[in-house]
Amino acid sequence: MLTLQTANQLLVFKYLIPLFNPEVNQWATPARLLRWLTLLWLLIGLVVLLSASYPIADANFGDGLYYFKRQVIWAYLGLILFNVATRVRLIYWLRMAPFALILLLGLVFATNFAGVTVNGAQRWLAIGPLLLQPSELIKPFLVLQSALVFGKWYRFSRGARIFWLAIFALVLGGILIQPNLSNTALCGMSLWLIALAGVIRWRHLGMVAASGLGLATLSIMTQDYQLERVTSFLNPWAEAQGDSYQLTQSLMAIGSGGTWGTGLGLSHQKLFYLPIQYTDFIFAVFAEEFGFVGCLGLLMLIISFAALALMVANQARNAIHRLIATGAVIFLVGQTLINIGVATGSLPTTGLPLPLFSYGGNSVLASLFLAGLLVRVARENKEGNVVEFPNSSR
Repeated sequence: MLTLQTANQLLVFKYLIPLFNPEVNQWATPARLLRWLTLLWLLIGLVVLLSASYPIADANFGDGLYYFKRQVIWAYLGLILFNVATRVRLIYWLRMAPFALILLLGLVFATNFAGVTVNGAQRWLAIGPLLLQPSELIKPFLVLQSALVFGKWYRFSRGARIFWLAIFALVLGGILIQPNLSNTALCGMSLWLIALAGVIRWRHLGMVAASGLGLATLSIMTQDYQLERVTSFLNPWAEAQGDSYQLTQSLMAIGSGGTWGTGLGLSHQKLFYLPIQYTDFIFAVFAEEFGFVGCLGLLMLIISFAALALMVANQARNAIHRLIATGAVIFLVGQTLINIGVATGSLPTTGLPLPLFSYGGNSVLASLFLAGLLVRVARENKEGNVVEFPNSSR
């Protein structure tokens, strides 16, 4: 007979094997489907990353698996986090959210005087051998806290509303001055859409939207590199060897894929022609190797994930859970579509990674945490009436 201590050790051990979860068969169908779509998305991403990063890793480090091995470690840690998120009730994540958000906000500002600069941007903090990117890790807690605030907007006091709007504004401002306009725009649009789903008055939403567009315009006009990205996007071939080099190489990679692609591992553009092929422009490598048919299949996967996630949001039993699901799908699917839009020349070049594809541990952790929260909403939709989070004010 198992002792209590042995039972607890076995429970902890189960968390360390994220793919082995005998409880999944007891979950509601939407939760099971979201879990498998997430795992499939991650698996495809790891395969594509291996192909995209092998030549540059071999050239720079003498080990073609350099980036892949590190991504697998982050994916394993992310799956543990995903597993925990699917098992812990949302009320506990909501209690943790305000403290985690403010802590990560402090770390976002800390990057401005103690950060590590990579590719001209100071967005990382060095923690031993690890690089921590607070602007990525803050996303799940931004979703949780904004869902709580906008889900109970009319129950909050005026002071509490102003306090949290100020916190959200500081988050956006802290990310913007790193500088990271693309991530700022994504977080700002996500907050706005969560507020819209929370049925906030149009007058207030219009004022916020106007302020955001004004701030974005000011940033573009005062930052030369941002202005160059916008103008070069309009006619990339005019600056094919200059500011539009990344985009034109990406377009050539996508065009080279044709209908069926060149085959896994056989991309030519990743051989030192396409810059940052394992992060921001990894979709171009995927498109070249898998062609139009592969891109169509990937889009069907993303559309299926989005449709199922929105169905889960629609079935949520209270406003806060609905907004958590909405925020998760906005960040995961919205960022994916923006990245694809950049790679295909439909949007100006940004520095947003492709979720679960691009190399980067912080992005993998944040994406899998968001996916876990989405699955948790689907689980709690089928577990009877949900006790609402108690009202609070600051």
